[in-house]
Amino acid sequence: MSAAPASLPPEGPPRAHHDMGGVPKFLCEPIDITAHTLTDFDRTVDAIRGILGAKGVMSVDELRRGIEAIPEADYARLSYYERWIRSITDNLMARGVVTEAELRAALDCTPPDCTP
Repeated sequence: MSAAPASLPPEGPPRAHHDMGGVPKFLCEPIDITAHTLTDFDRTVDAIRGILGAKGVMSVDELRRGIEAIPEADYARLSYYERWIRSITDNLMARGVVTEAELRAALDCTPPDCTP
């Protein structure tokens, strides 16, 4: 005979910080449904994710898991596509595709002195 299920707290089962669906404190906030233009950064990050997917380097599931693993304070501070690039970067460094030193060097580079 199996044990009776533990009772859940009144607010329901525990949630991860990124799981905001149905949370009462967010239900009263209006949702901005107006169309917005993607920035060059947004389009670039989306293209990078598409290329990584097409090359079999990183799946959308890995992207999602990486986003869900971002610490709560960072998750709340980052924009939608900043979360994507954080996940992409973390995944590529974990696989050894790029090192932190290589990433820092690329970020510190000022054109036209940069080399691919």
